[in-house]
Amino acid sequence: MIIAMIPKQFKTYLTVFIILIFSGLMHAQIDSKKKSVAIPAVENENDTLDASPLTPSKPIDSDNSSGLNTPKAAQKLKIPKKEFSMFGEKFGNPGELYTDRLKKHESNIKQGEGLGTKGSKIDVFFGNHRTKSKFVRVLYRDYGLEDGDLVRVSVNDEVISYRVVLTNAFKGFKIELKEGINTIEFLALNEGYALPNTAHFRIVDENDKIIAADLWALSVNVKGSVNIIKDP
Repeated sequence: MIIAMIPKQFKTYLTVFIILIFSGLMHAQIDSKKKSVAIPAVENENDTLDASPLTPSKPIDSDNSSGLNTPKAAQKLKIPKKEFSMFGEKFGNPGELYTDRLKKHESNIKQGEGLGTKGSKIDVFFGNHRTKSKFVRVLYRDYGLEDGDLVRVSVNDEVISYRVVLTNAFKGFKIELKEGINTIEFLALNEGYALPNTAHFRIVDENDKIIAADLWALSVNVKGSVNIIKDP
């Protein structure tokens, strides 16, 4: 009866209002069914926050009131009073420097080769040696360092070779023997750069048999000689 008495226009408003209220109640019921999950907090010793107050750093000591360091003045450098010169007495004569180095080099070579400056100052005689051979071959070489030793070779006062450079390989000549004494002489013309003049000689017969052999170490202008005596 009461509803029938309500005007038609108000019925429409009432119907809309009831629908809105019903919709709100339904939405609230649905949301109430959703349960939230709470995640418990886990304490970690490493994650503890250091709450100690920060200590302000000490200001840098400075005479400047602004707190900035004032650069110190560099110490005075000691500058030599004497100017450098390539022509000073420290360098000396370049020729003398080269000579000193050469002498030192020669000294090292002589020590390495066992050579010295004690060459014979007097003529050396290597003895008398007999043979029946018609000829002999005279051979000689430098038994030490090839240092430019020079000799002059003569037989019976006749020069065979005026200037022979001694090497480590044997070289020589052949001579016909006369009956009696045949004197072979070696004259040292220099001592090379590794003193003294050193050599090894051999004299062999027509059958390549050694008749005489020896070594010499001579100073300049000193002779080494040997006699080959041909028997009849």
